[in-house]
This record gives sequence, C-alpha cells and structure tokens, in this order.
Amino acid sequence: MDAKRVETISARVDAAVSSPDSVEDELELSAVRHRPEGLEQLEAQTRFSRKELQILYRGFKNECPSGVVNEETFKDIYAQFFPQGDASTYAHFLFNAFDTDHNGSVSFEDFVMGLSILLRGSVQEKLNWAFNLYDINKDGYITKEEMLDIMKAIYDMMGKCTYPVLKEETPRQHVEVFFQKMDKNKDGVVTIDEFIDCCQNDENIMRSMHLFENVL
Repeated sequence: MDAKRVETISARVDAAVSSPDSVEDELELSAVRHRPEGLEQLEAQTRFSRKELQILYRGFKNECPSGVVNEETFKDIYAQFFPQGDASTYAHFLFNAFDTDHNGSVSFEDFVMGLSILLRGSVQEKLNWAFNLYDINKDGYITKEEMLDIMKAIYDMMGKCTYPVLKEETPRQHVEVFFQKMDKNKDGVVTIDEFIDCCQNDENIMRSMHLFENVL
C-alpha cells in the first residue's frame, strides 16, 4: 500500500470516530476463536483510541471471522491492493513482519500493534519495523541477498505501475548502491544501527527503498 493508502486508512479511522454513527458497543468476542486483549490494554499499548480500536476490530473481524489470519488469507487480501502485479512474495515477507511471535498467524493484536507503528510511530520506530521486514531470517542482520529479495518482491508487486518499465537488473543495481552506503564497516552485513543511521541521513535512500510507503 502506498503513502496515499496509508493516509486513507488513517482518514477513514478518524472520520469514523468523529461520526455520530461511530461504534459505541464493546468488542463482540463471543463468535471468534481468538479473543484479542481487552480494549484498555490495547489502548495503552498502541496510539489508537478506544473507538478507533473498535472500528479496526470490526473491519478485521469482517475479513477474518476466526480472529486470526493465516498467510494464504493475508496474501489474498493484500493482492487486492496490487492487481497490476504479483504481490505474493512481498505479502509473504510482510506477513512474517506482522507475525511477531512467528506462530504462522497474525492476530488482531499483531495487526494493530504493527499498524500503530506504521501510521503513528516515530521515525525511529518505523525504521526499526522496516529493519525487521528486511531482516528476513530474523538473525539481527540484513544481508545483500535479503535486501535483494525484498527489492525484487517490491518491483514484482508494483508490476505495470512503474514508468518507465524497469529493466530486470534494476533491483540489483539499487541494492548495490544502498548496501554499499549502509555497510559502513564493510563486513558484508548491515546492523540495525547502520541501517537506521544511514536511512536517517540519506533522503534518497528513504525514498528509494520505500521504507514507509510500501510496508503496509
């Protein structure tokens, strides 16, 4: 989802909260297999209000009546936003970033915690989240191969939206430039400190890597 879609999500939540028809009842939990944490706890852990959490949960439950999302369902939902390309690989990486306890499913808590960071987190929090996305095997480092896998997935997802049409070697060329800048000590891996420092000091990398625009 691009930056405009992120803004749209936020605007819809804000509009729904201010509407006189806003959801007033508590979360309806009796029909779901996975019951999320109480509203007060989620409100304390995120930057969403009680009413915003109610609205988000209604939407989540409509898509996932069981209360959790598996990877295939996540891919199906995400593909709707990028019909012009193949979003399956990027959705796989994104699912793993939302699945913080790595149990093969994304609960409402997982979803809303990630969304809170992406929509309303600080730059530092967003970069931490982005690093986790790029660190595919979750070993605390980003390798050039991991960065290339993510880049290829982003280009596959954007499909025909890119203009002019990108050459096959473009993702690798971009990764070579980014990785050379980030890997300051030239040890072949990028640590989270290197990643954050480089991103915060290079606007071109921030834009080109789509750290914020494409994480949703």
